[in-house]
Amino acid sequence: MCSIFFFLVAGYVSTAVNDGPGCLMLRCPDPSCGAAVGQEMINLWVSEDDKEKYNRYFLRSFIEDNRKTKWCPAPGCTYAVEYVVGSGSYDVTCCCSYSFCWNCTEEAHRPVDCDTVAKWILKNSAESENMNWILANSKPCPKCKRPIEKNQGCMHITCTPPCKFEFCWLCLGPWSDHGERMGGFYACNRYETAKQEGVYDESEKRREMAKNSLEIYTHYYERWATNQASRQKALVDLQQMQSVHLEKLSDIQCQPESQLKFIIEAWQQIVECRRVLKWTYAYGYYLPEHEHAKRQFFEYLQGEAESGLERLHQCAEKELQVYLNAKEPSKDFNDFRTKLAGLTSVTKNYFENLVRALEHGLSDVDSHGACSRTASSKSLGGGTGKGRGSRGKGTASRSSTSARNLDDSGHWSCEHCTLQM
Repeated sequence: MCSIFFFLVAGYVSTAVNDGPGCLMLRCPDPSCGAAVGQEMINLWVSEDDKEKYNRYFLRSFIEDNRKTKWCPAPGCTYAVEYVVGSGSYDVTCCCSYSFCWNCTEEAHRPVDCDTVAKWILKNSAESENMNWILANSKPCPKCKRPIEKNQGCMHITCTPPCKFEFCWLCLGPWSDHGERMGGFYACNRYETAKQEGVYDESEKRREMAKNSLEIYTHYYERWATNQASRQKALVDLQQMQSVHLEKLSDIQCQPESQLKFIIEAWQQIVECRRVLKWTYAYGYYLPEHEHAKRQFFEYLQGEAESGLERLHQCAEKELQVYLNAKEPSKDFNDFRTKLAGLTSVTKNYFENLVRALEHGLSDVDSHGACSRTASSKSLGGGTGKGRGSRGKGTASRSSTSARNLDDSGHWSCEHCTLQM
């Protein structure tokens, strides 16, 4: 080590630290030397503030250069997360409780793949749906070409200033050419004649396609957003249960908090299921319309899982209030415990089936729809459910054939797909 290295002035080192992360590559200022200035020498020459800066740069460099570590993307979080290779899932959870996908760093989105998530997020933020809405619900003014929406009233339209052009909503002709002989204020004979001749076929077809596309997107987006809002509310309820209600319930029911963990587990299951259910609507939006058997199977699984979640959520949110508001221990609290724990287990099973099926691309359904809804309904114990606005019915009876599918632990599995019960 050359002698000049030991006489580096504090200003040289401090300036390098304050210039940014480049200080990690700091070298001796003697051109003929090139020796690296390490952390020990940095700590020897700089102030406490500069030491803290250097340590931050050093830690950031370690995290960002390490393929097994990443910063948590949650707003305001300063933790880093280490990924365990071979865990079987890209979903990881930070110490701050935020779960995200290791592969794309978006929020955890199992069972939907990263490409679908990227397309869905882009679609939600893109202007394409605005243009679809404009095309489906408005027409251009024949004079100034500005889009105009008609939500009620007669066919007499007046464009906004400064244009003020008056025209017929149906045929887009000047209103001065209209009157009783043309159909009055609520019809247009010229439009009907031209429509029969096919004059408006192309524009009407384009408007109808835009309207259908918009309706389908709105259907899935509303349900996606609703489950996102429900999950956020469930997170708040879970935190309140952990910090306030659990202690209160323990005092009322004269039971230790350790015996009330089933309530926390129920709320944690609700939070997780809301997340999964939310992303199934993005999955459903991109599921090809022509794959009828897969769509039918998907809607059934989604509906059953959603129905189970609603029952669990109702029990944890509404029925629990009776015991929180009680003045003395309730005799039927143990029955409530059994019910809530049972609903938690059943709902978990529903969603595990749903996740497994979607992650395998609904491969249990072949081009002929071999995996029937009857078989899958047996594995789920029947009942009705709704998903994507449709209903699927099942029967609780099991044939002698299904009885042969019981394993040693008493679990029944469908011989056509991955569903188990």
